[in-house]
Amino acid sequence: MMLEPDERRGIDPKAQNAVMDQDHFPIIGIGASAGGIEAMRSFFRGVPETLRAAFVVITHLSREHKSMLPDVLARFTPLEVEAAADGVPVLPGRVYVMPSGFVMGIAGGRLTLTPLEPMRRETKPIDVFLTALALDQGERAVGVILSGGDGDGAIGVKAIKEHGGLTLAQTADGDGPETADMPLSSLRTGFVDFGEMAERMGDRIAAHIAATGVGASAGQADAVARELDAELLTEIFAILRRQVGHDFSGYKPSTFVRRLQRRISIVGATGPSGYLKLLRADPAEVGVLFRDLLIGVTNFFRDPAAFEALATQVIPRLLEARAATDVVRIWVPACSTGEEVYSVAILLREHMLTLADPPRVQIFATDIDERALTVARTGLYPRAYLSAVSPERIARHFVVVGDSAVVAKAVRDLCTFAPHSVLRDPPFSRLDLVSCRNLLIYLGVEAQQQLMPVLHYALRPRGFLFIGMAENVTRFEDLFETIDKRHRIFQARDAIPPARLPPMSGPDTAIFASTGQPYRRNVTTHTALRHAVETQMLSEYTPPHAVVTRTGEAVHYSSRIGDHLEVVPGQPTRELAAMARKGLRLDLRTALREAIEGNTLVVRDGIGVELPDGRLQSISLVVKPLNTPGAIEPLFLVVFNEAAAPAENERQQALEATERDTALQGLERELSVTRERLQAVIEEYETSLEELKSSNEELYSVNEEMQAANEELEASKEETQSLNEELQTVNSELTSKIEAIDQLSDDQAALFEGMNVASVLLTPDLHIRMFTRAAAQVFGLQPGDVGRSLRNFSAPIPLAWLQDEIPTVLAANQPSERTVEGADGARYRVRLTVSSRNGSRMPGIVANFTNLLEQE
Repeated sequence: MMLEPDERRGIDPKAQNAVMDQDHFPIIGIGASAGGIEAMRSFFRGVPETLRAAFVVITHLSREHKSMLPDVLARFTPLEVEAAADGVPVLPGRVYVMPSGFVMGIAGGRLTLTPLEPMRRETKPIDVFLTALALDQGERAVGVILSGGDGDGAIGVKAIKEHGGLTLAQTADGDGPETADMPLSSLRTGFVDFGEMAERMGDRIAAHIAATGVGASAGQADAVARELDAELLTEIFAILRRQVGHDFSGYKPSTFVRRLQRRISIVGATGPSGYLKLLRADPAEVGVLFRDLLIGVTNFFRDPAAFEALATQVIPRLLEARAATDVVRIWVPACSTGEEVYSVAILLREHMLTLADPPRVQIFATDIDERALTVARTGLYPRAYLSAVSPERIARHFVVVGDSAVVAKAVRDLCTFAPHSVLRDPPFSRLDLVSCRNLLIYLGVEAQQQLMPVLHYALRPRGFLFIGMAENVTRFEDLFETIDKRHRIFQARDAIPPARLPPMSGPDTAIFASTGQPYRRNVTTHTALRHAVETQMLSEYTPPHAVVTRTGEAVHYSSRIGDHLEVVPGQPTRELAAMARKGLRLDLRTALREAIEGNTLVVRDGIGVELPDGRLQSISLVVKPLNTPGAIEPLFLVVFNEAAAPAENERQQALEATERDTALQGLERELSVTRERLQAVIEEYETSLEELKSSNEELYSVNEEMQAANEELEASKEETQSLNEELQTVNSELTSKIEAIDQLSDDQAALFEGMNVASVLLTPDLHIRMFTRAAAQVFGLQPGDVGRSLRNFSAPIPLAWLQDEIPTVLAANQPSERTVEGADGARYRVRLTVSSRNGSRMPGIVANFTNLLEQE
């Protein structure tokens, strides 16, 4: 279990936090593999002395591996380096290194260490620590991703970016990255502020801290806010809308200014005016600002009471009375990195397990940020992200590995992730539930007026809408009725809503609300008066007309258009050509296709249309592109110009009068048959198109399954690469030890060569293991005699007594010395010493022979 760092040590947590708040300094979390020594050396050598910060190093280490990293890093930096300990306060000017066998976190400015369970290795220790760092330090958190062999760190940099911190990842330079998978994985998420060489990261961090330091941040924010006038903001909105197709003019001003200020600091621009010049000249920076504005803090089961209400009031109604062949369709727009999606999927999965034969469930999760979708598809999160998930649900719906957890495959199989914009792209259809939480709060009034009818259209009749606690649909009570007002659950009414297009009163009208004056209701202005007059004129004096999309669906009708359209039997449709009256349908469909494909004006004259009262009306059909500034998708205007007053239908009498008229009747019959056949062909084509769409959805589902299998293979590959890095590190240490042993052997040989003492290293049975040059002269030894028994050589003194003396010396582990005389008068002092440690598998004896006659 994780040790609690405060009360147990007699320290008041509130007092500790107060100290931390008074002494603000950044804490830099550095993630790297155990083999990324060169990258860490380059990083610490590039840290300027003026940077007052604390550094925490997190690596991939096996439980059995004893890390020498603190000693290694101490050679590269003048900072104090130490192995991290549980509960130690983080102080500036120090480097803390994660020890093996633990997972490290941080709480209240103190490091926490959680022992790993036996036979388990934490696969994402960097994600775990960086997520805890983001939650604990907020804007003071800095995440650095160096060389490494898997995707660890991607979730961590996202967490730091969400909480306003700074993120960096290593790019190629002379010192690496040796293994680029970790920094590349972080860079691909789009949550990295700087891709930089390791040796330059310190200067980047120092410059950013200097520009956004705690002491100067409030004053700087005020200065930026004063300089950001309405005209400058309007141009920034226009640049974003033009280049990325998304309008942020409805964004909350405080949120927009804060995130804009952050980008100004990161790029080093000279204030908002200088940053505006950069946006004009650099499209890439526009994309980076766009992604920064999309970042939002997400979590599982955000607002638990609301999700509990969803589980009890909505999900049972979605699944009840459904056959196993039925499909329950759910849409989660603006899903970010997937926490809300998986929360809904878990609730559905739990109810499905209670049914004997549940229906099939499809959850479409969409977002305009494809990098966030990449993170969502993996389904791997630090345990800190599961703070609102009960232990029972974690055990049932997650696979927990240390301090990380991956969403179970049964839950992930319910979800399909795809890029999509709720304001630009066509919506999904025939949906049973739309979970659109905390999106409306980022949109202005007019953007909401555009979005809510789209959500109503996407839902089946009586489908459900689930929104955030700070959102409401009070202005759209004609579309939704309230199911649970407190928890924001609504149900679509059966009424078909009128089409609501953005106002077209001027070229500068934005889709979102302005950030200047607040929205005011029930105020009569000249614009409103002009709009009322123009509406009256349009309804009485202009020809009937309609507005359609690229798919031919009508989004606006004028008055008096009922003379040219009729209700089609069967399922309701908005396709304009399908609702055209007999005689007009084929010409309308052809003109629409030509205008849409060529984006040009198409005119059809002399078309006869039979009115409901039997009269014949000759009309001129005009289809032209509708150029609307700020339109999200192309629109086309269809005008039915009535050429003359309707004529009485007396053709039958005239046709019966003459032979020519009779022939004309035959031609008309043939033409009618041809048209019917053509209409049948068109209907068959449309049926085939629907079948192709259904097949495409099935193929898309198969592709998602294959992608999930590929992600599992990628995870196995990452684990193998991490293990290979550890093996390389162990091999490097073994190589160093072998070199040290070789050096020691060479030193011993040199020492023996320089000694003028006759010494022989013997085994207990008197076999030679090593000898000095002086011993070779006494006994007549050669280098090849190693391994032979000393008794096989002629000696100036008897050696038989050694056989009995050596066991005594080994047993007592004490030196033995005696004087021995030879037959020819030679006298030697022999000293026996044990050369091996107690319990050694190869005990040895050093025998020193000193010639006493030479000393006299």
